[in-house]
Amino acid sequence: MKAIDEGRLEQDIHYRYDYLCEFMSFGADDIAAIRGAIAQFAPRIPDLVAATYEKLLSYDATARHFLPRQHGFDGPLPQSLSELSSAPAQIQFRKEHLQRYLMNLIGNAFNQKTPLYLDIVGKMHTPAAGNPEIDVPLVQMNALMGVLSDTIFRLIEELELQAELKFRLIRAWNKLLWIQNDFIVRHYAGKPEETSETPAETASATS
Repeated sequence: MKAIDEGRLEQDIHYRYDYLCEFMSFGADDIAAIRGAIAQFAPRIPDLVAATYEKLLSYDATARHFLPRQHGFDGPLPQSLSELSSAPAQIQFRKEHLQRYLMNLIGNAFNQKTPLYLDIVGKMHTPAAGNPEIDVPLVQMNALMGVLSDTIFRLIEELELQAELKFRLIRAWNKLLWIQNDFIVRHYAGKPEETSETPAETASATS
């Protein structure tokens, strides 16, 4: 049985990343599968991003987070949720960010810079990144990662690859997205979401 320094997992993101990769068996074969599909996967990224944002903008709980000014964007801001449907400049700006993120993942060297990058992606959706107006609840981040993974898996099913290669690619992306999700969730530690139930009601419902 391998010993893990659990305290260090919370303090050292490189140690945390290495542990997650080892535990999930995310390694050279998975990276090779992701890179091996770049020629077919990369041209489909704009469609993937468009489908993801169509979902994000179809619910007020997710769409409202595109009203505050995003870091690096200096153009005009939408003034209401209804204006988001007209694809203003800030939405296009955010789409380009997601597109670059996905391109970064498929071309990543997966070295010591990787956990730093994944951690920044997790932090940027919280006030910890410097903008108090950007505070996306964890439930919405989980919803985003869920729809993103589903959209990626559907895209892979449409690629002209042998069934075995598709399966390897889906497994590789599944592991990678779970690792990314951990680097999102860690920034919400100690911030339990509110519930209308009392502890006694919760215990009664689960007993």
